[in-house]
Amino acid sequence: MTTQADLGVDVEPTQESVWKRGLFMLLFVLIYAVAEAVVLAVAVIQFGWLVLAEERNERLQRFGASLSAFIFEVVRFWTFVSDEKPFPFSEWPESQAGSDPR
Repeated sequence: MTTQADLGVDVEPTQESVWKRGLFMLLFVLIYAVAEAVVLAVAVIQFGWLVLAEERNERLQRFGASLSAFIFEVVRFWTFVSDEKPFPFSEWPESQAGSDPR
């Protein structure tokens, strides 16, 4: 069965759906706080790696890229640009294929 939302037609939100989204937004405030701490840890570790090994850690670069994509999805959800709930309610975002993080 195809709904109006499936056809790209704006559907007026119900009071229940607004409050439900608000709860998800609060949940993502907590998840964002954890992600922010992880970003800081990745940055410090990557800096230390660069100082000691004199090269970037590619795995940390890929993880940092996917983490930044996740944070971008959270912000899009918060600002009502997207109705799709980010991870863990959808797949973990991949880093941009073919983009050189350097």
